[in-house]
Amino acid sequence: MKQILILSGKGGTGKTTISAAFIELAKSRAFADCDVDAPNLHLITPEMKISETKDYYGLGKALIDTDKCIKCGICETNCHFGAIKNNCVNIYECEGCGLCVELCPVKAVNMKDYSSGNIILYKSCLNVFSTAKLKMGSGASGKLVSAVKKQLLNNMPDSAETVIIDGSPGIGCPVIASISGADLVIIVTEPTISGIHDMKRIIDTTLHFNIKPLVCINKFDINTDNTKKIEKYCEENGIVISGKIPFDETVVHAVNKCQSIAKYPESKAGKAVKEVWDFIYRNFMDSNPIK
Repeated sequence: MKQILILSGKGGTGKTTISAAFIELAKSRAFADCDVDAPNLHLITPEMKISETKDYYGLGKALIDTDKCIKCGICETNCHFGAIKNNCVNIYECEGCGLCVELCPVKAVNMKDYSSGNIILYKSCLNVFSTAKLKMGSGASGKLVSAVKKQLLNNMPDSAETVIIDGSPGIGCPVIASISGADLVIIVTEPTISGIHDMKRIIDTTLHFNIKPLVCINKFDINTDNTKKIEKYCEENGIVISGKIPFDETVVHAVNKCQSIAKYPESKAGKAVKEVWDFIYRNFMDSNPIK
């Protein structure tokens, strides 16, 4: 079983669109959406029904016992997040650090379990899909990503050969949690100034964990000069480019119909994304993986 993780340094590069296409092309029977702040991979799996939803308890939230509180103000003064005002805790600002609990002279503050999100499991007769949604104002997104992956591995069929994981944009905790256990990381970038900048950051992040990623350039023809800059950077740093996908309005049509671009194999983007997948399969899934 191989875990293939799709990441992007920034949002909007087409990471989820390409993840959905890879699920289709790989005939993956197990996949996950680890973008827990804004999950949307479920939009292209309408045939799969939710089989289980459960609360996820991350960091607790502070709770002040008003009967014990002597209104000394120590907790409010020392809260680094400004979550305590007038002896009340704003749960959306509380980060669950527990400092107020330690400082309260009369032990009027305690940490209370708080549901910071929902873990969701989809199942069909053939496939398993794990995802989650973080609640507004909640932290511990990295821990929630780890829970999503654990749920997938605990429920996936024994016959699953390829696991496709749609990761989060950026380089934060959910990305780092997604990288854990991945056999291959594919970074989807775009030929824009911000796209190039954030691509470099996520490449550095994956290299820090001793994983050499592949790069896929999406919408490469919207700025060919920037595409050449990406190619030059990857060449100079020994990063393999798995392929380039052109801008194609068929992608917009497919997304609006909640379909994978792989459903349109004759389109420009459909052909290109298949070429990218074929390259990955030949060089990683087959007998001679990329080093």
